[in-house]
Amino acid sequence: MDILHELKQIAVEREIPIDELRQELELALAASYKKFRSTEGDVVVKLDPSKKSGAVVLKEVVGELLDPAVQIQYETAQKHSPGVQIGDFVPMEIDTNTFGRIAAQTFKQVLTQKLREAELRKIHDEFSDLINEVVSGIVTRREELAVMVQVGRHEVELPKREQVPTDDYRPNERIKVYVVKIDETHRGFKVFVSRSHPNLLRRLVELEVPETTEGIIEIMAVAREPGQRSKIAVLSHDERVDAIGACVGPRGTRIQAVMEELRPEKVDVVPYTVDQRQYIMNALSPAKVNSIKLDEEERSAYVIVPDTQLSLAIGRGGQNVRLAARLTEWKIDIRSESQAKAEAEGSTLDGVPSATAAVTPEVASENPAPAAGSEAT
Repeated sequence: MDILHELKQIAVEREIPIDELRQELELALAASYKKFRSTEGDVVVKLDPSKKSGAVVLKEVVGELLDPAVQIQYETAQKHSPGVQIGDFVPMEIDTNTFGRIAAQTFKQVLTQKLREAELRKIHDEFSDLINEVVSGIVTRREELAVMVQVGRHEVELPKREQVPTDDYRPNERIKVYVVKIDETHRGFKVFVSRSHPNLLRRLVELEVPETTEGIIEIMAVAREPGQRSKIAVLSHDERVDAIGACVGPRGTRIQAVMEELRPEKVDVVPYTVDQRQYIMNALSPAKVNSIKLDEEERSAYVIVPDTQLSLAIGRGGQNVRLAARLTEWKIDIRSESQAKAEAEGSTLDGVPSATAAVTPEVASENPAPAAGSEAT
């Protein structure tokens, strides 16, 4: 075993710090030596470039020799290291090439396991700093219902529940994913990512809009129906900077870049305001709103829109009002002018489409997105 010759090459190939790799190799050599010498004693092996074999075993200096594999008699130790005392440890060179087949197999097994453990620790250390961030990767394959994505040297898992139905995840396709968590499994650490998480949209906007990282623009809320439509509420902390204009970008280039990554998801950018009536009106855009009555205690909003705007306010399949409820965290109940008048008079109007049932943020979150291929109003 030409161990030292291989050490740097393995460290480079596996991208493992050489000191950590040295430690793993020493542990593997100790297990191999223990097997070779059939000893039950504690074995400590160190790599030593000054020795021809490249490795030494630390033997305890004893008065009475009981286990030659891990002990050395005092008189013999004095010849190798004058001045040593009983209880000291002296390094004795070992020839790893004489370990034999069984010991060599033990070395390979232990080293493989140690390298795997080191790589798993590396995965954990690398991705623990990336949790809640967006990374780029390449789709490699499908594993049952999951999609595997290569991020750097490591594969991460995009589970079925975190996928977007409108994405086909073609092999070799480059995509951006949101790092959700790292779980420890029986096979080591596994990194889970998402394409449907609301914060994927948040991070993509932050990447495209430098004013967000500068603290000028703040993303106050995000609501998504992945693959269909999303809304984000933004606020400017500088009166000279328009929040909507900054996020949309010149000729829509910034928001268009975000939508291209989320294809074919449409993204509405709405202004946030502390005035909750105005905020709800903004969230319901592009529909126009006549009036809003708020119940602060119930956190519910009774919204009246022009008859011609009712369908637009509700959205196809209730999508627009669902997203608005989730974005504002208000229960939203929409009525057309005719319906509101009829309710006030205690009557009903035939032929007027009924308004949506009141939509709460919780119901909006539980309500599934429209089927793939449907259009957002």
